[in-house]
Amino acid sequence: MIENSTDKYTKVAIALHWIIGVAIVIMLIMGLLLDSIPIDYKFQVYQFHKSLGLTILVLSFVRLFWRLTHKPPALPEGMKPWEIWASKLTHYAFYIMMIGIPMTGWALVSASTLTIPTMWFGLFEWPRLPLTVSKALSHDFAEMHEVLANLTIALLALHIGAALKHHFINKDNVLTHMLPFLKQIK
Repeated sequence: MIENSTDKYTKVAIALHWIIGVAIVIMLIMGLLLDSIPIDYKFQVYQFHKSLGLTILVLSFVRLFWRLTHKPPALPEGMKPWEIWASKLTHYAFYIMMIGIPMTGWALVSASTLTIPTMWFGLFEWPRLPLTVSKALSHDFAEMHEVLANLTIALLALHIGAALKHHFINKDNVLTHMLPFLKQIK
């Protein structure tokens, strides 16, 4: 059943947006710092990184399902065609990244010649993908993982910048859709 409300996001959509968003920021920071982690903590940090990444993957599929079954708020009137196009493209790109980055991470671990199991937050072993174990293949997935993460940093900056532009320059309610505690602009 599709929810037809177009004046605000559902509470579930807002919660998924912020949970996944904060997790992505944590993951991007961790990814930038992974090489500088002292050896004594590297295993635990990598396990946490993999666990959080897989959590993002699962939540992203939930979010995609929710988005496909619940109509988002309408875009503000007066948006230029290129702004509408950029908004849609940015949202599609985020879904690609939210699924693509964890999938390439999972694939790089699955193809790795290191057979260290992924323990999801220490609770159970996450299965490997049925890929050929290959140093070259694992390296290729690692490169894709890094490129997608770097593109996400740029996409995130664009997303935040656009939200702030809507609020402070356009003075419309786009930002209040995801931050309901902000006062709606009349």
